[in-house]
Formats: sequence, structure tokens, C-alpha cells
Amino acid sequence: MLKLYELYTFNFITTFMLSTSKDILYIILSFCFLLFTIFICWAIYYVAMILRESKKIIADVRKKIELVESLIMALKEKLEHTSSHMKLLVETVSNLAEYFRERRGEKKSKKKK
Repeated sequence: MLKLYELYTFNFITTFMLSTSKDILYIILSFCFLLFTIFICWAIYYVAMILRESKKIIADVRKKIELVESLIMALKEKLEHTSSHMKLLVETVSNLAEYFRERRGEKKSKKKK
């Protein structure tokens, strides 16, 4: 019976290639390589997710910049149209001021006589 047990143990050892300590080293190294590979995959996934979020943020920032640019352009156009009207308004006010100065001057000259 002892010989059967020894045969079974020997068969188990040769089946899993654990005949030397070098075989155990290879098994441990392969397990470490597997864990390292899983870690690298996990890290690549998170880097991809970070890049995806940064792409979304950049797209949102671009939209905001376009909105600000369109607002600035609209304000610029309004100021340009207002400035053309302001020129006409300033000329009208200066003409009115000149008219009232002349009129006041005529009234003063009439009072002096």
C-alpha cells in the first residue's frame, strides 16, 4: 500500500512539474506575470477613461469659448451700429448747441441796443 501512495505522489508531482525548485520558481514567475498583466490592463483602462473625460472637458470648453466669442461679436456689432447713430446724435446736439448760442447772442445784442 505504501508503494501505491508513493506512486500516486510521484504521479502528482510529475503531472504538475514540481520536481525541482526551479519549477516552483517558474510557476511563481508566471503567476507574477499574470498579476502584472492584469495591473497593466487595469492601468490602461483608467488612462483611457481619463483621456475620454479630458476630451469631454475640452469639447465643453470649446463650446463655452464659442459662446463667449459669439457674445463678443454681437456686442461689437451693436457698438458699431450704436456708434454710427451716436455720430449723428452728436452732430445734431452740436448743431442745436450752436443754434442756441447764436440765438442767445442775438438776444444779448438786442438787449444792448
